Amino acid sequence: MLETTFNIRIPSNILDLGLTQEEVQRRVSEWLVFSLFSEGKISSGKAGKLLGISRLEFIELLRSRGIAFINFSEDEIKEEITSVKRLTLKTRK
Repeated sequence: MLETTFNIRIPSNILDLGLTQEEVQRRVSEWLVFSLFSEGKISSGKAGKLLGISRLEFIELLRSRGIAFINFSEDEIKEEITSVKRLTLKTRK
């Protein structure tokens, strides 16, 4: 994945909490993606891809951060219906 580097300013005492530079980077990336998702600018699938995880892992990450996930796009609803149909067919065999 291509990356761009930005310089951001954070209060230096945040590092007193024991966070590493990598942890700060990961959290900044997550919260940017959470923000874009919450604003409806990206789907949960796209959000997961941006973070290098699956859509379901992204939904679990939202839950673990206390962020509600109730915003399905039309494509995501179709994907869910297709998944349920597949599961139903597997359990009938």
